Amino acid sequence: MRQPGMYSRMLSGGGISGRTGPHLLPLARIKKIMKKSSDDVKMISGEAPIVFSKACELFIEEITRRSWMMTMQGKRRTLHKEDVASAVMATDVFDFLATLVSDSSGNSQGTPPAAALEL
Repeated sequence: MRQPGMYSRMLSGGGISGRTGPHLLPLARIKKIMKKSSDDVKMISGEAPIVFSKACELFIEEITRRSWMMTMQGKRRTLHKEDVASAVMATDVFDFLATLVSDSSGNSQGTPPAAALEL
């Protein structure tokens, strides 16, 4: 017989955190951002914000890990915004963020969208 997986326990309420589920980001805020993303979005299923929450957690974890590697290469123990910018510029997957991070001279090339600030 097949045993329930890790995600089955997480969705059933046996989450990682002490809250009602495994999500670390506020689901109401994610749902609000999803609704504001387009006028066509009228209704959102209950599972969609959970999936987006997990995707955001994985994204934050990956970019933090790569930024920390840049910090360690600089023989420092404090992560700076330049480390995040270096991680973004060194990783092809993060090319969509290239206009949002600082260039090598330290000048900002863009500003984050308002939806990103609300999280």
